[in-house]
Amino acid sequence: MDENLGKFIDDFARLVQLAQSGQHRVQAGTQLLTALTDHLAVPAESLSVVVEEIPPHRFVDADILMTEIAGESGDSRLVGIGGGDQRHHQSLSDMLQHSQFYPQFPLSQPDYKNLAVGPDEQRQAVALGLWLFSHGGSPVAVLQRDANPRYGRQSASLEVLAGETGNAAKFLAEFRRRMQHRSVLKGQIISLVMGEYGPSAAGVTFHARPSLSASEVILPEGLLQKVSDHALGIAEHRDSLNEYGQHLKRGILLYGKPGTGKTHTVRYLLSQSSGTTAILLSGGSLARISEAAAMARALQPSIVVLEDCDLIAEDRSFGHGPQPLLFEVLDAMDGLDSDADVAFVLTTNRVDMLERALAQRPGRVDLAVEIPLPASAERVDLVNLYARRIPFTPDAVRNAAARTEGTTASFARELVRRAVVAAALEGVQVADGHLEKAVDGMMADGEALTRSLLGSSLADGPENTGLKSSDAQGLSGPRSDGQGVSGPVFPGTDIPSA
Repeated sequence: MDENLGKFIDDFARLVQLAQSGQHRVQAGTQLLTALTDHLAVPAESLSVVVEEIPPHRFVDADILMTEIAGESGDSRLVGIGGGDQRHHQSLSDMLQHSQFYPQFPLSQPDYKNLAVGPDEQRQAVALGLWLFSHGGSPVAVLQRDANPRYGRQSASLEVLAGETGNAAKFLAEFRRRMQHRSVLKGQIISLVMGEYGPSAAGVTFHARPSLSASEVILPEGLLQKVSDHALGIAEHRDSLNEYGQHLKRGILLYGKPGTGKTHTVRYLLSQSSGTTAILLSGGSLARISEAAAMARALQPSIVVLEDCDLIAEDRSFGHGPQPLLFEVLDAMDGLDSDADVAFVLTTNRVDMLERALAQRPGRVDLAVEIPLPASAERVDLVNLYARRIPFTPDAVRNAAARTEGTTASFARELVRRAVVAAALEGVQVADGHLEKAVDGMMADGEALTRSLLGSSLADGPENTGLKSSDAQGLSGPRSDGQGVSGPVFPGTDIPSA
């Protein structure tokens, strides 16, 4: 054999051996295993990892708290972990075990994720990062990960490593204690949303608190005050209730035809409850009622709003069989301590179809209020309210109210809008004639479906057609992907400003 060829074969064999052993992959930077061993002063691969699961909606809280705790040590470091997609598929324990034979996780820059902490505020949270710090005088390492259903993680987590398992337990005990008493969610209005991978992977949407005065809610005299006293006023007398052994948690049912103002009444309650946590559920997010009740307990004083609760609380005698969501609602309302400052506010268009156990048992719903169709005087007030920028004469407004008996607040709003649109199309100022023509058009036989959509009693209502009022578009606003996107509350229902 040629000498040069023999040398080439020997060199090639050594190259193959190096490739198989992974020695050629040694990075210029520090490897994960080396960094952890140096920090903890013991072989990291020999230690047990303690995992703490974090619900997705509390991940921002966990990020804030980790930054605070690590900063208290004075010698903390935050680093990232390289290694491509493998770092997302493997736990910290798996990474350490694999790193003994094949160094593939070099330290790098942390991954970040932009998350909402309020209606108009964002925070860059650590989506994947390794905290190296001291806690109680002992070195601790914490791998922080966000929830990522794409990689099979339905919840966020902290993976804790310490020289002694007891030190990891002490750190987590302190972490849990602080998490119980602090949250960016407290005092906010939020809606729970359904994620692409199911409710367990979903997050929250923040909403701005509505600004609404009592004069902007047109109801029969005394009705709004009655609802407000029960939802908000009772909490002001919690000491007296507790002294006499009476429950503080309460339930309110607002019922009536679509478009009469149930949603608008809830908006008023939210506007008057500054500092109270409000959790909004509607549609598919009603499946998260148990989670909402637990959050309400932790973040009290709280209001939990269940819009169109008849969708899940239909009377079981109708023959549709057991409804698990109904049972969850009942369990959630019963499960709270009697002294919990939590108000459940339920709305429905079909009170006759509600489960009797939900609607009649005190402690679940202890006040049921019908939001009726507006009477003549209230229809005058409604037209004036929605037309406050328009110089309609009092006679024109009274005439419009008199001709629209049996219609809803939504109908009055649409009436004014049509008058404005008609004037705009003509290129002239809005006048009484436009309002009169709007009444003519909307009360015509050909507008029966429109009246039905707006909840009028003059046509088959949505309770028969399955159609919903435009005034009940949804309390929780635009849906999000569960990643903390913020959005406006109650879109399309704003009262014009003065």
